[in-house]
Amino acid sequence: MLPPAEVECAVAIYRLIQKSAFSPEELERITSAYEKALVLLELDRNDPVTELVAKRIIEAAQTGENDPDRICDLALKVIGVAAKLAD
Repeated sequence: MLPPAEVECAVAIYRLIQKSAFSPEELERITSAYEKALVLLELDRNDPVTELVAKRIIEAAQTGENDPDRICDLALKVIGVAAKLAD
């Protein structure tokens, strides 16, 4: 289970993973990747797009990738914004 501060700041991601079978270490990596994506995309946590970001982060984590930065990058590529962020 995530600490209360992380739950508050990771609403969409937490809602999606709360019933999952991820280990505490995997949850930490997923949450870290999600937070990075929100910062890069300059999204407010109340933005409906955060749900899409959360789903793509989870999908990227399920590939077996363990690096939160790489999980974030993979998710953003699927969303189609990675190239724009590099500019």
